[in-house]
Amino acid sequence: MKIIDLVENTEGVCGCGTEHGLSLWIETGEHRILMDTGASDLFEKNAEKLGVDLSQADTVIISHGHNDHGGGLARFLEINPAAKVFIQDSAFGGYYSMRNGIPVYIGLDPELKNNERIVRVSGDHEIDQGIFLFSAVPLGRPMYHTNDHLKQKINGELVNDMFGHEQYLVICENDMSVLFSGCAHRGILNILEEFNQRYGKDPDYVVSGFHTMNHSRGYTDEEINDIIVTAQELKKRNTVFFTCHCTGTEPYEKMKDIMNGQLNYLHCGEQLIL
Repeated sequence: MKIIDLVENTEGVCGCGTEHGLSLWIETGEHRILMDTGASDLFEKNAEKLGVDLSQADTVIISHGHNDHGGGLARFLEINPAAKVFIQDSAFGGYYSMRNGIPVYIGLDPELKNNERIVRVSGDHEIDQGIFLFSAVPLGRPMYHTNDHLKQKINGELVNDMFGHEQYLVICENDMSVLFSGCAHRGILNILEEFNQRYGKDPDYVVSGFHTMNHSRGYTDEEINDIIVTAQELKKRNTVFFTCHCTGTEPYEKMKDIMNGQLNYLHCGEQLIL
């Protein structure tokens, strides 16, 4: 399996541009999958630099309803004539980020909601043999406080986003399982526990942001403790982790010190062969 990071927050190789967003190109034996499209058309520009032909994608996964993961979707639909786009039905809701007390819309383009190529999934879904989506992860552990500024508009009122629109991709190939998540808003430990409940084991690899980044202020003692506890718990898993995007540099360094070689960072333009 080949995984190429087309869009991410940090500079990697090949002079690729960066932005606050995520887009991954995944090649399996049978499929060419694009997971998320970043915040703009940057994924297309970087794909050209990296020799990725987006017209060959047969499947698109949008991990959740935020525009830093689906902002390039309209452009993708223009350059690729056939690929189906799998997205949770609730991902076209009203999602906002509180910035200096002002709600800023961060959701997907509502004009795409009824596009004929979009498959609006309700819950779990099997895309093909060995390729699955699951959602509705129980909150065995509370979500991180780095989610607190993220809201959803329900009946005209802004409430805390509980991320029911988030979904996770599992690819099983050659006796290997890989779990992909965009931001793991529901909590990477909760997501891993749900994976374990479903499959009876840990995934061999995880590619995911951890949403431990704090954009606007220093980290509180509680947030630092969350980061440390997460790293300690992840270290117990029989899994190698590749993180990116919303994890943040400072949390990554703290976690890496605890997890050693079990945790790696996937920068923009870099690729994995698993």
